[in-house]
Amino acid sequence: MGSLTDITDTDSRVIVLALARMVGAAGNSFLIVVLPLYITSDLVDIEGLLGVEVGVGAAAITLTEPLLIGVVLSLFGFLNSLSQPFTGRLSDRVGARRPFVLAGILLLGTASGLYTVATSYPALVLLRAIQGLGAALIIPATVALVNEYAASDADRGGNFGVYNTFRLIGFGFGPVLAGAVVARGPYDLSVVGLPVLDGFDAAFVAACAGAYLSFTLVFLLVRDADDTAEAGDDVSIRVRGEDRLLDPVFTLGLATVAMGACIALFATLQNQVNVRLDQPPVWFGAQFAAVTIANVIFQVPVGRASDRIGRRPFLLAGFVLLVPTTLLQGIVTEPALMMLVRLGQGVAVACVFAPSLALAGDLAREGESGTTLSVLTMGFGFGVALGPLASGWLYGFGFVVPFAVGAAAAAIALVAVFTQVEETLDVGDEPAAAAGAD
Repeated sequence: MGSLTDITDTDSRVIVLALARMVGAAGNSFLIVVLPLYITSDLVDIEGLLGVEVGVGAAAITLTEPLLIGVVLSLFGFLNSLSQPFTGRLSDRVGARRPFVLAGILLLGTASGLYTVATSYPALVLLRAIQGLGAALIIPATVALVNEYAASDADRGGNFGVYNTFRLIGFGFGPVLAGAVVARGPYDLSVVGLPVLDGFDAAFVAACAGAYLSFTLVFLLVRDADDTAEAGDDVSIRVRGEDRLLDPVFTLGLATVAMGACIALFATLQNQVNVRLDQPPVWFGAQFAAVTIANVIFQVPVGRASDRIGRRPFLLAGFVLLVPTTLLQGIVTEPALMMLVRLGQGVAVACVFAPSLALAGDLAREGESGTTLSVLTMGFGFGVALGPLASGWLYGFGFVVPFAVGAAAAAIALVAVFTQVEETLDVGDEPAAAAGAD
C-alpha cells in the first residue's frame, strides 16, 4: 500500500511520461527475446558467417552463434550510450526535451516494423543501429524532464523511482509477452483482409505498435517543464573532481557501466544456461525477468527513502550486493537458486538506479539536466551493451568466467563510489530536508 500511495502522490506529469515510456519499453524489449530466436531461425542466413575468423594473429576472433547474437544485442547499447552525451547536450542547448523524445520514438518504432522484411544479418545490424540512435534521442531528454518536474531535491528520488518502476514494468514483461507471441504463431488475419503473420512478424508488428502508441501519449500529454532553461556556454561533462580525483557524477557513470554489464551478462547465454541448469526455456525467461521484477517492487520505496535518508547509503548497499549476486550466477546449478540470485541482483540495481539519478540531478546546474544525467544513462546503456558481447567472448574460457569478471568490475565500482561520491542531501534534520530547496 505504501508504494501505491507514493505513486498516487507523484506529479501527474511524471506518471504520464512514465506510462508512455512503459508502453515504448515493452515494445522495444520484445526484441531482446525475439532477435536471438530470429537470428538462429531458418529465416535469417548466418551459415556463411559461422566459423569465420575476424582479425589477425592473436587478436583473431572466430564468429560463433552467441557472438553474432551478442553483436546485434550490444550494437543497440553501444550506439545508444555513445550518442547520449551529444543528444543530451543538444537538448540542453535547445532548451526543449519533447521533440527529441518524439523523434526517437519514431525511429525505434519504424525500425521495429522493418524487421518484418529484414532477412539478412547485415540488415538486422543496420536496423538495430538505427534503434540505438533513436534510444539516444529519447533517454537523456526523458530523464531530464523527470528531473525538471521535481519541485525540490526532497522529491527527486521519488520521481525517478516512479519513472523507473513504470519503465521497467514495460521492459520486464515485454520479453515474457514476446515469447508467447512467437510461440503461438502463425496468425491468420485473413478475416480482416490482412496476410498470415508468423510468430516473428507478429512480435515485430507488436513492437512497432507499442512505439507508436507511446508516441501518441507523449504527443498528446507530455509538455516541456515550465522552467526549462537553455544551457550556458559551458556545457561539458566534468571528469576531474574539485576536491578529489574524479567528479562524483562521472564516477557514478563509470559505476553504472559495471552495473549494466553485470545485468546483461546473462542475456547472451540463454541456450548455455538452460543446458547447464537442465531447465526448459520458460525458466530462463522467468530468471531474466527476475531482475526487473525486483526493480519494480523496490524502485519507488528506495527512491522515496533516498529523499529522506540520503543517496549514498543505498548506492553503497547496492554495489555491495551486486558483487556476490553476479558471481553466483556462474556457480549455481539449480533453476530455483538462479531465480533467487537474479532477484537479489535486481534488489542491488534498485538500490543504485533511482538514488544515482537523483544524486546527479541534485548536482546538475540549471539548464544542464540533459548533459549531466546523460553521463549515467550513457554508462548504463554502455554496460548493457558490453555485457552480452563480453559474455559471448568470455564464455569460451569457462561458464563462470563472465560472471567472475562482472563481479570484479562491481567490486571496483564499489570502491570508486565509496571514495569519490559524497552525500548531496542534508539529512541531519528530516523536516528541513523535506522542505526542499524553496
